[in-house]
Amino acid sequence: MSIAVLISGRGSNMEALAAAFPGEVSVVVANRPDAAGLAYARKRGIDAVCVDHKGFGRDRGAHERAIQAVLEARGVGLVCLAGYMRLLTPFLVGAWAGRMLNVHPSLLPAFPGLDTHARAIAAGCRVHGCTVHVVTEVMDEGPILAQAAVPVLPGDTADVLAARVLVQEHALYPLAVRAFLGGVVGVPGADAVLGNPCGLQ
Repeated sequence: MSIAVLISGRGSNMEALAAAFPGEVSVVVANRPDAAGLAYARKRGIDAVCVDHKGFGRDRGAHERAIQAVLEARGVGLVCLAGYMRLLTPFLVGAWAGRMLNVHPSLLPAFPGLDTHARAIAAGCRVHGCTVHVVTEVMDEGPILAQAAVPVLPGDTADVLAARVLVQEHALYPLAVRAFLGGVVGVPGADAVLGNPCGLQ
């Protein structure tokens, strides 16, 4: 299985996937030329490609078609989003329906979107965490594959909580990908924390 990882920045989850799947992570694609993860990929001998979204103006479709061309040319079978900070259009999501995964820094369905850690603290959550899910056209609403939880401690800031969650992301994402590729429902060793840990309506 050839795996592509899409990033926008440092790509720490990409690093975790590359370490867990040596030789299978075949290409890293970034939408920003200054994405630090590109340099890491090149050092590991992984094909690293920048498809800069700025060159396409507001034409998201054209940008995604350029990404799709990269993926098709390399025979990719699975796409993993790892800090990819662009909302995808139905074109790319549809092209990879059932074959595109994402790791999100909250216990979905709580806190889709951005600023998840600050929002969890503001909501008084005692438990926070991360989720690996299948990507669908609705942002952060695809089928959940696995979740891992961390406590929210007194005095936590968003940055402190983010660092605690990130440790779990790095562990959970490779486990979830391996289980997904093996057809396993649920991930052994991952915390199953479904439901509504913050009591949100």
